Formats: sequence, structure tokens, C-alpha cells
Amino acid sequence: MLDFSKFKSVIAVINHFNNETICKQTLEEVRWGDDVVCPHCGQHHCTRRKDGRFRCNHCKHNFSCTTGTIFENTKLPLQKWFIAMYLISSHKKGVSSCQVMRDCEVSQKTAWFMLHKIRGLYGITDEIALDGEVEMDEMYLGGRETNKHEGKKTPNNQGRSTKTKTPIFGMIERGGNVVAMKVDNTQGATLMPIVEQFVETGATTYTDEANIYNRLTENGYIHHFVNHRQREYVRAKDIHTNGIEGFWAHFKRVIFSTYHMVSKDYLQRYIDEQVYRWNTRKENAEFRFEDMFKRAVKSFDYTDVLSLSSVVSIEHFREYRLMYYNLWKSTHCA
Repeated sequence: MLDFSKFKSVIAVINHFNNETICKQTLEEVRWGDDVVCPHCGQHHCTRRKDGRFRCNHCKHNFSCTTGTIFENTKLPLQKWFIAMYLISSHKKGVSSCQVMRDCEVSQKTAWFMLHKIRGLYGITDEIALDGEVEMDEMYLGGRETNKHEGKKTPNNQGRSTKTKTPIFGMIERGGNVVAMKVDNTQGATLMPIVEQFVETGATTYTDEANIYNRLTENGYIHHFVNHRQREYVRAKDIHTNGIEGFWAHFKRVIFSTYHMVSKDYLQRYIDEQVYRWNTRKENAEFRFEDMFKRAVKSFDYTDVLSLSSVVSIEHFREYRLMYYNLWKSTHCA
């Protein structure tokens, strides 16, 4: 089994994965070990063909080590994929598609698509449970009016307005993991089900003075808050929301300094990336790279990256695709 502890730099990645054969052997080891499993039917009766692919003796399907992974049907060398995986997992403030374009010698569109397929591995699961002391807060991304002309500024866009801003809700267990996601609004009816899903009943919660958190007590949580409007940030030494505020500060620096502008449709992917980076902040680059490999060889839905929004279903995406095709056909084929 490959020892991932030796990948302490991108140079080590390039030197080891110097040909396609080694790259595919590593994928096979990480994915199956010594027992190849058919990705179509899940049976173990598979034999290797002369061309290096596999054939399932049960369902008679042919497949390779990339079938059902983020690398399926790729025309790029796997070495470039592995370099991109290492860059995005090791850089503290992420890596832009333009930088991957230069480092991997691909087009910017290809680099963007690669990074979004990799970010698709970071999705939040229901297995995360926050307990003990949990801080929660909401933030609003976008809507910066500073550099706009006076005639183009949006009126009454301060504070919690969502006219030109996207709300994000986050929770962090003190000394533990963080959970964050894009939400439609910051009303109590929207946020409380999220709290009940990820926070154990009976946990001690810390928030600001917003009315949306008034239902925490009646839902079985111990609730403390600080009044930011009155410039109160810490009460009795441990009543504060500095933990989640620290995560927001890091997230904003990543967005503004590395990505500059993020589409609302793909915002959740960038959130997932920073959540993963925060939750593994105590781990080294070698651990993240190995974890990336294990996530990459799991089942992956190719069309998920193509969806118009991270919350749009595949059925809706197909409807949108059909709608735009019919529009194009009526325009060009009349």
C-alpha cells in the first residue's frame, strides 16, 4: 500500500506519479486493495483484460479503475488531477482556477471544472453531530456598495438585508468541527430545523441577540447570547461567538483574496471547501492528500458539477437543459 506520508510537497507528488501506469496502480490500491469490486453490480468476480481494464464475470460489464470516480472519462493525465488535488488540499487559502491553469498547463475552463469536481467531494453529511458548547451565527456574502457609483448603490442594503447578498448559516463546536451552508433566508423557521439536524439536544448554544434564536430554549437547548448592538462581545469570559466569527473571517479572506468573485449558484461548494479545511486544520498536507484519494474513488455523480445550482436537482437540470436547447433550436433552425 502506498505510503502517503512521503508527499510533503508538490515536488514529491510530481516525482512519484511520473507516468500513467503508476497513477492507475495507486487508484486500484486505494480503491480496492487486492480484491477488485465491480462498480456496476458490486460483485467480486472480476478479471483483468489485456488492455488493462477489468471485466465482471457476473454482469459482463467492462470497467477501469476510474469508472464511477471523478476521473471517469477524463482526457487529462491523472498526474494533473493529482497535482490539482494536492494544491487545493494543502493551500490554506485555496487555489484559483487561473493558478491551476498555470501549474498544470491546462485551460482555465478545464482547471475550473477540475476544481469543482474536487470540491464536490467535500459535501456535508448527516454524520456530523455537534455537542457540548456550540456557537452559531449567520453572515451575508456579497453586496459590497463601497466602490459603486452613487446612482447604482442599492438603498437600504445594510445589516441583514438580502437584496444583493447571500445569507450563510454556520455552527461550530468549541474545539471541534464547523458546519456551514447557504440558506434561502435567516428566519427562525429556516434555521431551527438545521440546528436540530446537526446539534445534539441539550447542548449549550451561544449566539448574538438576533430574535431568530429565541426558540432554542423551547427546543431543548441551553441558550446564552451577547448583544452586539450594544458592543458587547464577551460576557462572563465564556459567553461569546468568537469561534464562529473567526471562521467567517477566514472564509471571507479566502473568497476576497483568492477567488475574488463567487457565483451564488456554486457558493455552497466554496463553503464546503473551507469547512473541510477548517475541520482538518490540525492535520498535515499528507493526511489531506490521502483523504482526498479515498474520497475521490468513491461513487461520484458527473452531472452534479454541471447543475445550475448546488441545490438544483438533476431532474430540474435536465428540464433547464431541454428548455435552452429548444430555445436555441427555435433561434437557429427556424
